[in-house]
Amino acid sequence: MSDAVQSLEDMKTKIQENWGWFLALGIALVLGGMILIAAPLATSIAVTILIAAVLFVGGLVQIYQAFKTQGTAAFIWNMITGVIAVIGGVVIYVNPLAGTLALTLVIAAVFAAEGISQIVMAFKLKPHEGWVWVLIAGVVSLAAGVMIWMDLPGSAAWALGLIAGISVLINGWSYIAIALAARASKS
Repeated sequence: MSDAVQSLEDMKTKIQENWGWFLALGIALVLGGMILIAAPLATSIAVTILIAAVLFVGGLVQIYQAFKTQGTAAFIWNMITGVIAVIGGVVIYVNPLAGTLALTLVIAAVFAAEGISQIVMAFKLKPHEGWVWVLIAGVVSLAAGVMIWMDLPGSAAWALGLIAGISVLINGWSYIAIALAARASKS
């Protein structure tokens, strides 16, 4: 048996053995998606502030790490990226609306990349039942990225919440479909 076929069989077995976890993940993603859709502007601003906090704390940790590598070539790069992350976190926190616009650009790129990745994954899963849901999730994510980009700057008010919610919701359904198909094929 070739490595690719063995890898596919291993993946199928893992999904069948853990179908309940895939189902739980799918349900959690569907519920989370509905919450994100219900309040897109609030979600957009909350996500922006959370990312600001992550950048700030991550930057501080990176600066600390830079001092641990003092005297090496990595020191200056760790210090520069740490300082940039701290400054970026503060700037986004001080002006979350501008941060939301910047993050909207990033989200557009992320959704496009996620969509392409899911489409490729769907074709790798193709023999497994439910693969078409992964394909649909990929197409929706790719379309979301394009929609966000085309509506800038107006999309900054709704994109992070609404489009993220739709993508998360569809991803949840894809995991539910894969879990139920794995459960059915296990018996």
